[in-house]
Amino acid sequence: MSEGTLDPVTLSVLASALSGVAEEMGAVLIRGAYSSNIKERRDCSTGLFDERGKMIAQAEHIPVHLGAMPEAVKAVMDKNPEPGDIFAINDPYSGGTHLPDITLVSPLAQEGEIIGYAVTRAHHSDVGGMSPGSMPSDSHEIYQEGIIIPPVRLVRSGEYVQDVLSLLLANVRTPGLRRGDLRAQIAANNIAQERIEELMKRRGKDIVLAAFEEIISYAEKRAREAIRNLPDGEYTADDYMEGDGVTDEDIPIKATLTIQDDRITIDFAGTAEAVDGNVNCPLPVTRSSCYFALRVLLPGDIPANAGTYMPLEIKAPEGSLVNASYPSAVVAGNVETSNRIADTVLSAFSNFAPETLPAQGQGTMNNTIIGGPGWTYYETIGGGQGANEKGSGPSGVHTSMTNTMNTPIEAFELEYPMRVERYELLYGSGGAGKHWGGDGIVRSVRILEPARLSLLTDRRRHPPQGAQGGEPGAVGENLLNDEELPAKVGRRLQEGDVVTVKTPGGGGYGRYT
Repeated sequence: MSEGTLDPVTLSVLASALSGVAEEMGAVLIRGAYSSNIKERRDCSTGLFDERGKMIAQAEHIPVHLGAMPEAVKAVMDKNPEPGDIFAINDPYSGGTHLPDITLVSPLAQEGEIIGYAVTRAHHSDVGGMSPGSMPSDSHEIYQEGIIIPPVRLVRSGEYVQDVLSLLLANVRTPGLRRGDLRAQIAANNIAQERIEELMKRRGKDIVLAAFEEIISYAEKRAREAIRNLPDGEYTADDYMEGDGVTDEDIPIKATLTIQDDRITIDFAGTAEAVDGNVNCPLPVTRSSCYFALRVLLPGDIPANAGTYMPLEIKAPEGSLVNASYPSAVVAGNVETSNRIADTVLSAFSNFAPETLPAQGQGTMNNTIIGGPGWTYYETIGGGQGANEKGSGPSGVHTSMTNTMNTPIEAFELEYPMRVERYELLYGSGGAGKHWGGDGIVRSVRILEPARLSLLTDRRRHPPQGAQGGEPGAVGENLLNDEELPAKVGRRLQEGDVVTVKTPGGGGYGRYT
């Protein structure tokens, strides 16, 4: 079937059905996972791709995962996958984001023909490396951050490749949890195969494959139409990362945005070179951040798939902070620099659409990693979202490139040798304005046995900015007992130590009167 052969009602029904498959994949993954990081925090994402490796549907999960998924699919396609195979990959230089995010890619087959791919990506709370949780504050090269998985078959013809699985599990601190989480991802990929088969039996193979193509085409047309209504011109913004875990010096990020007709180019010339620490970004992460910023600008009813991003070109100097070269360390680039890239691009957008965009949110994931023998804890902590022209920003939420939930205290204290002593909103941390920014969070945790701490945070020096005359939100703060800690730091912990993370508030919108 050629483009345009489906009537609008059929296309809408099939688009919803495919999105429903992606959402069900996510539900299966979350219900089947062993680790609290996935089953409680839902630090995972799912998507469907066509036979060309173009995204056709995604669940509304983690922005930094989803924008980088196409790179993983392309890497697997180069390995000549067969029906019944499932590939694992986490290498940031071969389609991954950072090593804790393990992606499983499996062909979707109909009558022996590959017609697409099912993809799950989940953050595994340990994949080896120099510190528990595989997110060290001071890694200098990727080898220190965990086991590197190029595209390899984890499942062949429906059966585990036992040697590969054994190798992976031998290099992590919590093999039982990793095995369980991988099984949950496999189950999610398998449910996609079942649901696509059912859909094709009900609607017909040719109709469903035509929908794959037309859903992407529709999104591209809508995106180009929206961009065509924006003012042509060149717009620039810059921002800073607060150190790289090796030094505490500011690291500049610069974005120049060019709009011409129905196309947008984002050029990162002027951004710092890759640094010695681990805030570097592989190109797929930079691309994810730009996709997220574009989605914020576009109308909300445009579906998110490969077509949405076709009008966008990204230029990132090779070897720079936003296009790091192997073997640069990148573990914090995925979680922290991604937020700053998004903030910078959105600031450039605000030069011509100030009423459309909110004030800046907290701009950090406040990554807290604690681990000891046989256990690893990882959490991103919410903060304040920026206010907008319609109202105040929400408080205590995950913003920008993350979309996770919190670990409930009951689950936290059941699973880890730690106790939560304080967990509440940090009242007054949102920026003042006609509409106030959302408040951050304060969380204090007492350690019950010796452990190691890594903190990967930002916005401890440069606050989230307000918009249209609104005041900035408060900066965050990290404490070990009464000692103030840097934004990115590692420490050995003793029984009785208390780790406190205070997260930033969002910027206010409009002048406070």
